[in-house]
Parts: sequence; structure tokens; C-alpha cells
Amino acid sequence: MILLTSTSDLLRLITSAAINTDVHASYVDLNGTTVTPGRTNTLITSNTTTTIVGSPGASTQRTVKTISIRNRDASSSQTCTVVHSDGSNIPQVVQAVLGPGESWTYEEGAGWARLNANGAPLRSDQIGNVDIQTFVYGGGTTWTKPTAWTPKQVTVLAWAGGGGGGGGASLATATAAKGGGGGGGGAFAQRIFNAADLGSTETVSIGAGGSAGTVGAGGAAGNAGGVGGNTTFGGTKLVVYGGGGGAGGATSAAVTGGGGGGGAGGAGGSGSTSAGTGGIPTAATNGVGSQGVTGTAAVATTANAEFGGAGGAGIAATPVASSLGGSSLMGGGGGGAGGSHSSTPSIVTGGAGGASGSYAAGGGGSVGTDGASPTSGANGADGNSLRGGAGGGGGGTTITASTNAGAGGNGGRGGGGGGGGGVGMNPGLGGTGGSGGPGYMIVISE
Repeated sequence: MILLTSTSDLLRLITSAAINTDVHASYVDLNGTTVTPGRTNTLITSNTTTTIVGSPGASTQRTVKTISIRNRDASSSQTCTVVHSDGSNIPQVVQAVLGPGESWTYEEGAGWARLNANGAPLRSDQIGNVDIQTFVYGGGTTWTKPTAWTPKQVTVLAWAGGGGGGGGASLATATAAKGGGGGGGGAFAQRIFNAADLGSTETVSIGAGGSAGTVGAGGAAGNAGGVGGNTTFGGTKLVVYGGGGGAGGATSAAVTGGGGGGGAGGAGGSGSTSAGTGGIPTAATNGVGSQGVTGTAAVATTANAEFGGAGGAGIAATPVASSLGGSSLMGGGGGGAGGSHSSTPSIVTGGAGGASGSYAAGGGGSVGTDGASPTSGANGADGNSLRGGAGGGGGGTTITASTNAGAGGNGGRGGGGGGGGGVGMNPGLGGTGGSGGPGYMIVISE
């Protein structure tokens, strides 16, 4: 309710620019028992102070019912300030910046509201008070709190680095030889902060992707991939853990373990002659919540995760079929295993990497082709605000003499695990593992 109760009371509007501003006001006067309605229409074209509701008569109380203030200019904004004057004191009642075509209305019982040029109400989240900053590996390392307005909350979405895929073996004799294991996916975490609890700046560190597993000499086993780096915001305010590396391919009847996915409390373990353990809290198979999922040690489709990193693909002691990387709904997908040889020798095709945004194994980077000219696995797709990075596909393998194998595909940005390299024929070398995808971060202030 806005009341004018003396012959000195009035409402005025201060306009900041010389542009067309239209004002309508309606009110009711009460003098004893006599009620008299009234209204004013005021057209303003200059930056000035203008009376929009005049003073009531003697012994009369004037109650303002509605006020409508509209900026009719097609391109310029106008700062409008309503003041209530009693002849001595002139307090400011409200102030707003009206964009082109916008209106500002007062209704008794409802208060003040801004409307856009189409007459729809404007809220604070519709007028630009949102700041989004993204961070990638090798990029900026400092988040800066917005200063043009005062944010209330800050939401951080962060992915750690994926593990690197293992390098493939090189077949020396008529025995089983293995491609490299896939790297585990990096974990995802989201945290909402009270903006007042954060400094004007906070340090950001984006985890590197795990290094690619290298190959051994002709006729030798491959080497394991590296563990993905952690991603942090504000030091310890938020820490997200990387995926474990895939094991290097063996030249014997031994398991080639896939890397474990990162969990809420720790990085995934690297594969060896057993699968790499998922980061804590650990899930041995399909994980929920922020569990890191253990990599596989044979053909399996149960290394999937929810917010943790998915498990990388491993290969059984006797390779018999393709091994797919696990997928994660929000974390990084695991890398696919590289192609292998049976003891005949014959080709055992590798597998695709796992996806992000999915809970079914595979769907990431495709496996390379096998044969006389094997190809590399495809890289996993990069993540975005909707999902993490996908795992790289395993490299192709060969039984053609003196031929190198295909490399594993790289994991996608946002924690995708690298694919394992395929098996070459001595003196041809195995394929190099794929690098893990680096971490990623999005910070939203509002």
C-alpha cells in the first residue's frame, strides 16, 4: 500500500535518460465517507524529476492502487527511481533499470514487478545473473568470483583424468599373446557451494590423462598405462579421482587386467595379472552412486558405473572374444582391450571403449581393424556438461609376419580411459596404448 496523507505528499519519478517513458497511475481518495477514484497519465521525454501522483486535498487520504512505468524506446535503457516526498523528506521507494520496451508495475497487495517487452514477468535468473567458467587441462588454473553482481551459490561439475591403455605384446612363438588392457574412467563429482564460503578466487587443477602404455621390444610384453590425474577445486574443497591404467599385454597365458575406475574417495588401481581395483568406495561389478568400478579380467559387460569411473576392459588368460570397456552415466567410460592372438596363432579381436551417458558396456571409441594392415582404435568422444568422456577403442591385431599392431584409441576429455594396443608379429611390435582423456570442469555461479 502506498499512501499520500497530507497536502505535501506526492510521488515523483526520476528518469536517467532523455527517452520516451510513459506513466499511468490510479488511486482512490477518501474524505470522511466520500470515496473518489482518480488517475493520471504522464508522458516523459527527458532526464528529469516528474510528479506522477499529486498531493491529495485537505482532510483527504489518497491510496495509490496501481502504477505502470514503461520504457518506450526501441534501443536504450532507462534507470527509473520512484520517490515519496512529504515536502521535507524525499526517500527513494524503489529503483530499477528498464531495458527497451520493458515495463515496471505496482499493484496494491502484490507490490512491484518488472515485465519484458512482451509483458511477461522478469525474474533475477532471467536477466543475466549467471556466470559460467570452463576449465580444461593446460588451460586456466584460477576461478574468479563474479563482481558485477553478488552470486548466492556456485555449482562445480568436475571430471578427473582417465587411465592410459596398456601397450600390446609382440608374438615371438606359437603361444597366446595379449593386447593391452583398457584404462579405467575418471570419476565425476558435483558440489554446490554457498558463494559466501568461497574466496574471491579459487585454485583449479585439472587432472592429466594417464600416459599411454608403451610397447616392449620385438617378441616382448607391453607395458602398463599410467593412472589418470585428480581434478581439484579450491585445494581440498573438491577432489575428484582418476582412473587406473590398463595392464600391458603379456606373452604368456596370464590375465591382462583392465584399469579400475576412479571413485569418490580414491583413484582406480592399475591392471596387472588381475583387474585393477575400483577407487573407493569400490564396486566389484556394476557400480552405483560414486563407486569406482573394478576393471575386468575377462570378457564381461558388468564394469559400468553411475558417477564413478567405469572399469577398463581386460583379457582372460586364454583370449576368446572381444573385451568392451565399461560405461558410466556421468563419469568417464573405460577403454577397450586391444586385439590378441590365440596360441594357434589366430586373431582374437579387441573391443570398443565404453561410453558416458550410458549403463551398457561399449558404445565408445570403436575397435581397430585386424589383418595384414591393422588400424588403431578410435578415440573416445569428448564430454560436456551432460556427460564425461568416452573410452578409446582397442587397437587392431595381426598374424602377418613382421607387422606392427594398431594403437589403442585415446580417451575423450572428461575422464575417458585409453584403449589397449593390439598384438604385433615379431619383429613387428605391439600397438601403443591410448592416452587417458584429461579432466574437465564447469563452474556455474548464480
